[in-house]
Amino acid sequence: MGLRRKARELAAKTLYALDFQEIDPQFREYQMLSCYPDLMAQVAELDKLENQARAVDFADDLVKNTVINLEQIQAEIEKHSENWSLEAISKMDLSILNIAVYELMFTGTPPPVVINEALEIAKKFCGEGSVAFLNGVLDSVNKEMRAREKINGLSG
Repeated sequence: MGLRRKARELAAKTLYALDFQEIDPQFREYQMLSCYPDLMAQVAELDKLENQARAVDFADDLVKNTVINLEQIQAEIEKHSENWSLEAISKMDLSILNIAVYELMFTGTPPPVVINEALEIAKKFCGEGSVAFLNGVLDSVNKEMRAREKINGLSG
């Protein structure tokens, strides 16, 4: 398994663990940013990644930037997950989606790589229906983003 996959798994597990923290909605971003480093260190130790600085650094970047952009990311997920509210999506599915949508929206990582990585992580940590669900949401987000880029490219 590649370094980036390990980092994405670490990031997904960290976001998942964050879901179980008592977070005041009024201070959500601040509290999430304050407590994720300790959670990530614990998960990295359990996964024996604490000595793999590049993986931990990439995971840290994913979690931090996902948290910072969480409202925008989750609005996109909600828009593309027909008949599903965020509360109805399993916590691990949502953690994987948050990271993948962050990568689709804010990084230059090729969309097929982002989607494939998310699906491989889902195969490992989620139920059977999750892979198809995540694939549908991520494909829909990606198609809309590419359509917007084309429109902006033509009008720019």
